[in-house]
Amino acid sequence: MKKENLRMQFPILQNASEKSLDLLQSHMAIKNYGKGEHLFLDKQTVTQVYFLLKGAASLYKMCSNNEKRTIFLHKEGDLLNEVVLDGKTASVNCEFLTDSQVLYVDRQIFLQACEKDFLLTQSVFSFMSLRIRRLYHQVSNAVNSMRGDKKIAARLWKLARDFGKHTEHGIEIEIPLSITQVAELIGSKRETVSRQIKILTEEGLILLKDKKIIIVDPSKLLNYINLP
Repeated sequence: MKKENLRMQFPILQNASEKSLDLLQSHMAIKNYGKGEHLFLDKQTVTQVYFLLKGAASLYKMCSNNEKRTIFLHKEGDLLNEVVLDGKTASVNCEFLTDSQVLYVDRQIFLQACEKDFLLTQSVFSFMSLRIRRLYHQVSNAVNSMRGDKKIAARLWKLARDFGKHTEHGIEIEIPLSITQVAELIGSKRETVSRQIKILTEEGLILLKDKKIIIVDPSKLLNYINLP
């Protein structure tokens, strides 16, 4: 993959030096994965740094009641496993939501590049900082008194921002999301989420079409979230 394409495709590499990109480029490889396949599992030893080149992926944990809880959804261009940099085992599972393509490089090679390139290291810090802030927000939402339909609306609004494309009906979330997957995103029961999705549909805020969720008007959805 050409260096200019690496910078365009992966935000974390945009400010990397030529030497860093040369080093990474010479050790990179690409692998294809099918929908439903796992890249790595919780507690697994992982020695590669993974970048999502194409597709979409979910990072999730299994709760004590054996329910799946989605932590993050990743889009093309994202770093999938920054925690590998500490040399410990994986702390989440990574599953592909669509047919996907992953670019990867050995952890030690990536650390060598960071050691000699402050701007690359700074980009990694910025990425981690954003992840931490999002986790703070998730924790806040988990303990507050926001109604379930508003929680779903808030998560769908963010998914439309990150994974949306404009259509004649509104902003379509390009990842196929089942009711079960939405429930995993907010930590709720499938039956409860099904009722709450129906509320949002009846309010004219979302459409369900061909296993995709369409946000009819993001501004109206945001207003709904902020209603008392």
